[in-house]
Amino acid sequence: MVGHTETQGRHLVHSHAKELVPGTVDLKAKEGDDTAYGQALYPVPAEDPNDPLQWSNARKTLILVVCSLYSFLSNSSLLGPSVYIGIYAQEFDVSPSTASNLVSYANLAFGFGSLLLVPLYHKIGRRPVMLGSLVLYCVGLIGCSQANSYASLMAFRVIHSFGSSVCEALPVQLVNDIFFLHERGKRLGYYTVCLCFGATGPLYAGYMLAGGHSWRLFFYVEFAFGAALLVLAFFVVEETTYHRQPPADVTRLSEEVARGSDSQSGEKTAEAIVDDTRLTPDIPPRKTFVQTLKFWGIWEKDSEFFMMMARSFTYFLVPHVFWVITTYGIYIGLGALTFNFIFPLKITAPPYNWSATDSGLIAVASFLGYLLAIPFTATSDRLAARLTRKNNGIREAEMRLGVMLPVMLLAPVGLILFGMAAEKDMHWVTYFAGVTITNFSSYFYFTFTLAYAIDSYNANISEMLIAMNLGKQAISFGMGLDLLTWVLDYGYAVMISGVFVGILLANNLALIIFMIWGKRIRTFMAKTWLARVHAASVKEIATH
Repeated sequence: MVGHTETQGRHLVHSHAKELVPGTVDLKAKEGDDTAYGQALYPVPAEDPNDPLQWSNARKTLILVVCSLYSFLSNSSLLGPSVYIGIYAQEFDVSPSTASNLVSYANLAFGFGSLLLVPLYHKIGRRPVMLGSLVLYCVGLIGCSQANSYASLMAFRVIHSFGSSVCEALPVQLVNDIFFLHERGKRLGYYTVCLCFGATGPLYAGYMLAGGHSWRLFFYVEFAFGAALLVLAFFVVEETTYHRQPPADVTRLSEEVARGSDSQSGEKTAEAIVDDTRLTPDIPPRKTFVQTLKFWGIWEKDSEFFMMMARSFTYFLVPHVFWVITTYGIYIGLGALTFNFIFPLKITAPPYNWSATDSGLIAVASFLGYLLAIPFTATSDRLAARLTRKNNGIREAEMRLGVMLPVMLLAPVGLILFGMAAEKDMHWVTYFAGVTITNFSSYFYFTFTLAYAIDSYNANISEMLIAMNLGKQAISFGMGLDLLTWVLDYGYAVMISGVFVGILLANNLALIIFMIWGKRIRTFMAKTWLARVHAASVKEIATH
């Protein structure tokens, strides 16, 4: 690596990578480029230490840690009260189906909050929305702990879920803002595993009951951690909104200067001297720590707040985005709702007769499934890098998808086990095996379909995230809203091992379609009216 620039003792990263069509990137390294896996870095960073791509790994990692912890807390607070459904039914004199809406409607708010909060962070900046959402999250939690009626508890459940809904989009946005292409799969994996570990919320809630504590303690504990995270976020999460300008093409300018030199005297002409000054751009200083704490001053006047909300619905027509929506919606509907609704009801009834405080133990199976998947977090980045080298430095978005093939059929198998265990009252280990297998597979689909969609269609990321969150929460809400009624009417085997397995299998098999025809779909979409609509409204893009 040569041709580097130093500022304040730190090297500024350079690259000449370029996108050919959406999702296809030329990563061949040129003289002076910084590389990873032997390939040029993408997106192309600006020669500015304040460009988030130029920040230190420590700074980037801390931001990712805060966002990942927020995802864990928000998801655990959303799902934890599922073990209290029976208690809520008795205390508030409602049916178990009505009590389960405290989870279902909170889940819906968790997704639809993005419709407002994502355009808001695009308008006023990531940092103030992150801090404000944490405040709203904490207010909702403390309100839940004080609720004395079903209506008030529902209201505060919606408030804290709505407030924390930004953590469904912001970590993805920040990964796109501060990390390079070759890092995305791994970093999105870290965020995803924290989001998935949030599904263990029922376990903590159950053991608080086992300790003789009221259901209110769960919300007190979540509030305490949320308040601590708010303080940490204030000092760690720097504003990542940045309008990147293309860096000077040093190689081209060098040739221009050489041509401007006097060939006989060896002295540069006046024009060449002027051009030579362009080789050393004026690099601003890095912001001080105190300056990074500022959470006001961002106002994107060109950001169309309401049009962004409306335009986000057009992303339902983008196949890569729609696949993410169905993947998340189905797996959330299964893991967060189906498993957490069905298992407590089954395991506390004959022939099992477990106590209500032990019904949250199904979260152990979820935790185990995700834990076993963590070692595979970086596999898609490595596979894509290897295939890019074989493809003469040309990166295709589909190159990361191959790592999903081994788990494509595993999740349906796990779901069949769970449904049959409920239908036939099989040993409790069968429930745990089904959940572990399904969630192990879901981790691959959560992480790599999302990375694939961002690789494939990188303009207006914010609008894409709105569509993803709206769609996936609507699907999971629909799967859980009348779930208890469905299984009572048609049976566990028919609904879970039959209908839900068929839906999940169809979604998973879409992997084959994208691996074979994904590039053709991307190329076709780039020429449609939809692409023109999005291109005309671009206010942010992954690179130049």
